[in-house]
Amino acid sequence: MQSYKYIAVEGPIGVGKTSLVHLLGKMFNAKEVLEDIEDNPFLENFYKNIRLHAFQTQIFFLISRYKQLEQLIQPGLFEDMVITDYILDKDKIFAMVTLDDDEMNMYNQIYPLFNRRTPNPDLLIYLQASTDVLWERIKKRNRHFEKNISKEYLKEINQAYDSYFFTYSETPLLVINTNEIDYVHSSADLDDLIKQIKEMGKGTKYYIPKL
Repeated sequence: MQSYKYIAVEGPIGVGKTSLVHLLGKMFNAKEVLEDIEDNPFLENFYKNIRLHAFQTQIFFLISRYKQLEQLIQPGLFEDMVITDYILDKDKIFAMVTLDDDEMNMYNQIYPLFNRRTPNPDLLIYLQASTDVLWERIKKRNRHFEKNISKEYLKEINQAYDSYFFTYSETPLLVINTNEIDYVHSSADLDDLIKQIKEMGKGTKYYIPKL
């Protein structure tokens, strides 16, 4: 296995990022850094009216995500492995979907001030799933602040993620289609996924289980 000190797990809403981080954290005895989603006071209203609450929701997330990831550059933190359930570019993916042109112009002036001071992971794991699968997972976990998510919004976010990672080349990238696996409840699925991580080299690798 490569000598990873910082692994990030990414993907759209409901794909299973945090669950995988917990499993990898236990497997590799790593420090877990999880996004503070529920602390955003604008989020529930955002899902009720995206257009009205998009900008303040996005800026809150940008600042919150930056503050967490900035701590990763502290001396000595990478003595042990660190695994996060997002990267800062997640913020821009959502912004491109939710903000109007004027808001996006302002956001693009702010974002580089934050992005230049956060570290890149040694390995980025991108979890994919179809919009229908994401929709069912979100309904199943039944978080109160997600009850007003529309399927159309979820589809837009999912497409934005695929578009972003189609051209991604900043770090080694492992793309995993999760439609047909359940690494939370199946030890065989988890073992196979761990195998993919351990065998990962440079560049981009695609893993589509059950095919």
